[in-house]
Amino acid sequence: MSKFARSLPARLTPNTAVGNTALAYARTWRSVDASEQVLGRMATRIAITLMGKHKPIYDQANDCGDYVVVTNARAVAVSGRKAEQKLYRHHTGFPGGLKEIPYKTMMENKPEEIIRRAVSGMLPKNRLRAKRLERLFIFPEAEHPYEANLLKDHAADFGKTWKKEKSDASEVPAPKEGEAKL
Repeated sequence: MSKFARSLPARLTPNTAVGNTALAYARTWRSVDASEQVLGRMATRIAITLMGKHKPIYDQANDCGDYVVVTNARAVAVSGRKAEQKLYRHHTGFPGGLKEIPYKTMMENKPEEIIRRAVSGMLPKNRLRAKRLERLFIFPEAEHPYEANLLKDHAADFGKTWKKEKSDASEVPAPKEGEAKL
């Protein structure tokens, strides 16, 4: 047995600053509607969510980001003259194998690849980038199979319920003259 192996503690304990609850690292599912959103700004927000920078437990060495589902990728907007000028390049690996695909052609054939490349360019270039991109799901239209997983906005429902209860309470009849008030 080496000298280094004997110096390690018998059992590693969780970080007390974060706590040992599973809720601290729980991943939620976020939804993004890409219709008429500017590509770069939307990709920045998606990259922040995939990295987990919106969470108080963020650590650049840990992967604590959320899942992101992007819908309507075919309707994403670009600013300026990027629709005519932007080129997507890749190399086949063979001599003279540089391929250039214009933005319009890429939008017709693979609109989800446009968003994936934009988000990939905004993530840190390290070993976690591929893992983070696995949690990004992009669909060209509005339909997708992850509807049940998405984070629901219960605040709107709570507001309706609260208003309904409040209006019901105001309709309580006043006590009659012979009855005592509580």
